Amino acid sequence: MRWLVVSLLATMLAVGTAQAQTPLTIKIGVIRQIHSRQTISLLDIPAKDDVIAGAMLGIADSNSTGKFTGQNFELTDIKLNPDEGIAAAVQTLDSAHIVLVIADLPAALLLELAHTAPQLLIFNASAGDESLREEDCRANIIHIAPSHSMRADAVVQYLVWRQWKKALLIKGSHPQDELLAKAYRDGAKKFGLSMVEERTFTDTGGSRRTDSGSVQAQRQMPVLTQSAPAYDVVIAADESQVFAGYLPYRTWDARPVVGSAGLVPTSWDPTHEQWGAAQLQNRFNAMFKHPMNERDNNAWLGARMIGEAATRLASSDPVALRALMISPEFSVAAFRGEKLSVRSWNQQVRQPVLLGDGRTIVSVSPQEGFLHQTTQLDTLGIDQPATKCSLRP
Repeated sequence: MRWLVVSLLATMLAVGTAQAQTPLTIKIGVIRQIHSRQTISLLDIPAKDDVIAGAMLGIADSNSTGKFTGQNFELTDIKLNPDEGIAAAVQTLDSAHIVLVIADLPAALLLELAHTAPQLLIFNASAGDESLREEDCRANIIHIAPSHSMRADAVVQYLVWRQWKKALLIKGSHPQDELLAKAYRDGAKKFGLSMVEERTFTDTGGSRRTDSGSVQAQRQMPVLTQSAPAYDVVIAADESQVFAGYLPYRTWDARPVVGSAGLVPTSWDPTHEQWGAAQLQNRFNAMFKHPMNERDNNAWLGARMIGEAATRLASSDPVALRALMISPEFSVAAFRGEKLSVRSWNQQVRQPVLLGDGRTIVSVSPQEGFLHQTTQLDTLGIDQPATKCSLRP
């Protein structure tokens, strides 16, 4: 009889140990639209592993702790062609039982994904459209990428802090350029910056590195900025990346350029090294042999947010993960000077915005002296009292 008791205890111990050693598998999908992005500079051509590289590093970081806490994170890369809808991607996600998704998609496809697959919890890694956080907000989308208004406010705060209070706004001719220009107008009104005039650069097509090369740009940009009322700085609203890169050093008057070129607002920059960021940059470079760009970092942050929440809850349930992420108890370290959290009213990640010139980080917004009753980070972007978001599913 005694041997039977000992045997049963041993069996129970073995089963319990096996269960404890069986990790909870958490599957994450990355949906990214593959297209040949035209860029002004050769340095801006995205790598083939753009976005997915950041997610892979985030998964590696989560697995390094998951082996001690009982979670195993897996990643699936789903690529979309430029003219492809999201139906096939949703089918792939369903077949693999994936409900957590990091998305590098334009606004229209992002909304289509959220509507077609409401069971997903989606992390927006690239679309900055204000409407996604406002009238078109969805409960199953968490926005990692800063909104247009957050970027614009970051720039305007710096200009006001520097006492450069008169700006010439130059926007592109595409609809997305107008959305960005509106964010700068709203930011200027909010913080007391004067827009002395607004001009439009009309995109006539052609190659951005040959047809609009240095000779043409040297002729076009001075004319575009000639005879403007007195101003301190040029703000470029060029979401399409057609002309802004040609503005610095080519304006009629000797003035700095900010916005889509010159001093650029971004959630991440390859030159960022403060607050321990250098070690993240080094690890990324060692793994992928190229610098970490903004979309890479947004994907990394999405994977880390999932990892942090899943570890706390020991669950992969998207409803439970979302509830934790939008609660005051949730935050995640991101090498930007303070922990990041999620705005409960529109599910935007509140975060500092870096202002870089391509060589160094010139400043970080929010700027000193811009105050808020809750957190200074909420001086960037549309605040809760002004939101139009109702978080409808």
